[in-house]
Amino acid sequence: MSRMPEKRTTREPDARYARPDASMSLLTSVMDHSLDDGYAEAARSRGQYGTSRMPSAARGRLVVGLGLALAAVVITVGGVQAHEAAPTLAKERQELIDRINAADSSADRLQHDIEQLRSRVSTAQQQALRSTGADRGLQELGVLAGTVAASGPGVKLVVNDAPEAGTVEGGTNPRDDGGFGNSGRVRDRDLQLVVNGLWQAGAEAISINGQRLTALSAIRAAGDAILVDNRPLVPPYTVLSIGNGAQLSSAFQAGVGGRYLKLLQDNYGIRADISVQGHVDVPAAAGVTLRYASPAGAGTGGATP
Repeated sequence: MSRMPEKRTTREPDARYARPDASMSLLTSVMDHSLDDGYAEAARSRGQYGTSRMPSAARGRLVVGLGLALAAVVITVGGVQAHEAAPTLAKERQELIDRINAADSSADRLQHDIEQLRSRVSTAQQQALRSTGADRGLQELGVLAGTVAASGPGVKLVVNDAPEAGTVEGGTNPRDDGGFGNSGRVRDRDLQLVVNGLWQAGAEAISINGQRLTALSAIRAAGDAILVDNRPLVPPYTVLSIGNGAQLSSAFQAGVGGRYLKLLQDNYGIRADISVQGHVDVPAAAGVTLRYASPAGAGTGGATP
């Protein structure tokens, strides 16, 4: 018995799945028709009548030509004026430079004359003092005034910030009256009180980090920096004092300055070390001139400082 071949039936594809993107018909429409109909019509019109924006009428072209000609005239006139003004500006600039150079040269000459006159005045003063015998105490007065470098026995005091700045509870606070915060850093007022204590103890000459102190010296603060005669100093602060070493050290530590420094050590951890020195050198103060004055009507007698 022969077997009949099987009849294969083919299924028609579903119309919904004819395209892979059939389910995204909205996106397909947007992609296929990205240009709006109105814009498309405007583009066709532009292509039909040309893309030139120039007016076709003779009057319009004449107006455009006159405008271009006027713009060219304005640009040309501006360029000519700038070209003519350039030499004038350069000349004025050179004249100003010449005036500045001449003023600098004049200032240099005047400074040289001032130095020469100062030298002559100093020489005349020395001769006058020698002739009157008033130069005997000149060296001593120079040491006291700070105009002469000094050396001799004395005391070396080194004051430094605390290893760790912080707030210390309890105890006497020596900075309350001065408005200082609780800090382990040495302040300008601290150095002022220490130096005044050394003067009170009998110091004859004092320097801080190589800066000689005189009656005109100022110890002040600029931010966190300490200035001595407008020169910034950095810790540690080395204070050298000339005087009777052992006596000066004892008098300082027993006085107000020594007690204040001890309170800073106890309450703020500020480090201080004082030692007696057999020889101490302090430099002369810069920019200080020793002057003499005598009473009116004193005649030709000895000068009175």
